[in-house]
Amino acid sequence: MRRALLSVSDKTGLVEFAQNLIAQNFEIVSTGGTQAFLAAAHVPVIPIEDVTHFPEMLDGRVKTLNPLVFGGILAKRGNLVHRQTLVEHNITPIDLVCVNLYPFAQTIQEPNVTLAAAVEQIDIGGPSLIRAAAKNYDDVLVVCDPDDYDQVSHALAEHTDDTRLRKHLAAKVFHHTAHYDAVIANYLTDDAKPETLTLTYQRKQALRYGENPQQTATFYQDCQPAPFSIAAAKQLHGKPLSFNNIKDADAALGLIREFDDPTVVALKHMNPCGIGSATTLEAAWDKCYAADSMSIFGGIIVLNRRVDLATATKMHQLFLEIIIAPSFDDDAYAVLAKKKNLRLLTVDFSNAKAPEDDELISVRGGLLRQERDNIVDDPADFQVVTTAQPTAEQLSAITFGLKAIKFIKSNAIVINTPDQTLGVGPGQMNRIDAVKIAVGKAEVKDHYDQAVLVSDAFFPMDDCVEFAAEHGIQVIAEPGGSIRDKDSIAMAEKHGIALVFTGNRHFRH
Repeated sequence: MRRALLSVSDKTGLVEFAQNLIAQNFEIVSTGGTQAFLAAAHVPVIPIEDVTHFPEMLDGRVKTLNPLVFGGILAKRGNLVHRQTLVEHNITPIDLVCVNLYPFAQTIQEPNVTLAAAVEQIDIGGPSLIRAAAKNYDDVLVVCDPDDYDQVSHALAEHTDDTRLRKHLAAKVFHHTAHYDAVIANYLTDDAKPETLTLTYQRKQALRYGENPQQTATFYQDCQPAPFSIAAAKQLHGKPLSFNNIKDADAALGLIREFDDPTVVALKHMNPCGIGSATTLEAAWDKCYAADSMSIFGGIIVLNRRVDLATATKMHQLFLEIIIAPSFDDDAYAVLAKKKNLRLLTVDFSNAKAPEDDELISVRGGLLRQERDNIVDDPADFQVVTTAQPTAEQLSAITFGLKAIKFIKSNAIVINTPDQTLGVGPGQMNRIDAVKIAVGKAEVKDHYDQAVLVSDAFFPMDDCVEFAAEHGIQVIAEPGGSIRDKDSIAMAEKHGIALVFTGNRHFRH
């Protein structure tokens, strides 16, 4: 008769799995709560104390850490010395180990959980058992996931529990314990810059392809994704998200969290093409659409209010890839869902202002980690360096533009009013070209004379100020800090422009 050791925290499907093992001529050894659970279901079970000849002790902290258990798991069946050692010490081989671990990750997500309570959910014996079984996978089947019960039961019944399956299950164990340890390590680490950065993610979905059809791709999520994130979004309608959809949607969420008034953001290729704020969502949509009615085609739309019928009806007239909002009115959803491929997602906006984890950027051979650009630009910190002074409305426009500029690829220029973008010049290799693009888009808009120009970084020369002045810009905001700031100031004075130094650079590469 073969022996199986079962000791699980998650008891889903356990009774049926144990019964299948018994049907395949296994005897069951178990611990504490698992033993009681199986016994209550009338499954024959041997208490672990009958194997170790020691009681469970220290509030259950020590149950299986014993040579009579680990010898039975780690002994190589084909090694004569190992087999003789088992006989000499009266150790019964253990042929299957089924263990899942204390719910540490779930525990630390509970409100007001204490450090002491979290530490009690650090499993010691469980990881040791499944690591031992995984190391000896040629001789021991190891199961750490209830989702594998049916597969293992079938393999045992059909005698297909071969090396390929055993190796697969063993690898799964080491992924599982590495993930488990990483969650614990990150929870206990106070150092913002630890010498070793241990990251762990779970596969959320396989994607059709990556940025291009020739590239394979997979979406992995944090083990506990932030509520305000694309990983935690609920898709209500439409085809699955693509690689590019996910990147664009993530960028759109980062931008929309900057705004408190009813706001609509349209985004293409990681850059906003339109932002509008107003007292109503429909009016905000109108401003967003008018900002760039051409580029919005095929765009990602994110709205920070519940979508109503009037706004939905206007969005329905366009080809859009994704619409993200806190929720949708039933009639609004019905209108939008008429387009079978349009992806409709909801996100928990109540957590939009919650602190965010650092950004991680993949590079060849490693990754970069940095704090997010969460600084709030305060007009009280601005320095007006010209004779001309901005009005209160123009200062408000500058703060609006600075919220947008943080999410526009550098070199970046935005021309905007206090509640609407008019022209966006993103991702240029020199700043004057970014200015020209933004001006070119903005000149066709109404109220151009009320607009301000905002730059993500200083002007290295005075040509940007000169070009803006020649095209009617009256207020410019930039961080300052160039060794040639005096040239830009002089050019602004020449044209009567109010030049404002904000003090904060907002590069986004």
